[in-house]
Amino acid sequence: MKEQELYFKGNQELLNYPKTAFFCSRNTPATVISKSYDWAIDQKNKGNCIISGFHSQIERDVLHFLLKGEQPIIMVLARSMYKRLPDKEFKAGIDKGNLLLVSSFRENVKRASSSTAQKRNVLMIDLADDIMVAYASKGGSISKLLPQMKASHKMLYTLDVEENDNLLHAGFSTV
Repeated sequence: MKEQELYFKGNQELLNYPKTAFFCSRNTPATVISKSYDWAIDQKNKGNCIISGFHSQIERDVLHFLLKGEQPIIMVLARSMYKRLPDKEFKAGIDKGNLLLVSSFRENVKRASSSTAQKRNVLMIDLADDIMVAYASKGGSISKLLPQMKASHKMLYTLDVEENDNLLHAGFSTV
């Protein structure tokens, strides 16, 4: 990982845990939705540390399931660090020590953009120990990251659904 300045809110010790990066495209087929929820509940029950931007609807839904547990969660922002937390569940997670917010953007980056989201996703790949892509739409921003994910030499996982054949052909294993 190339050296860059990072900003934190929460328990930085969570960075020492084995971390699975979670990605899912915005436009997700119905077959992926319930399997993503099952995967999130399984990760919560196993106590696994998940790192994500939690930006797409499915990613936000996964965060909702994870916040009900006690396992570590790392949220990587595609903007500067929040001055005020947007959700009371975030404060509760930070207070319990099982949530860490990370940003690589200075205070002047107030909103996420496709460019900052791409930089955030690269940071997530760098920080993670393995990578789970629930779904990557063809030609979408996550699909454009597939070569970088493969080059990371990390374990790559996806859901076992027909719509993920492109990921299976790219070397991903099913969970």
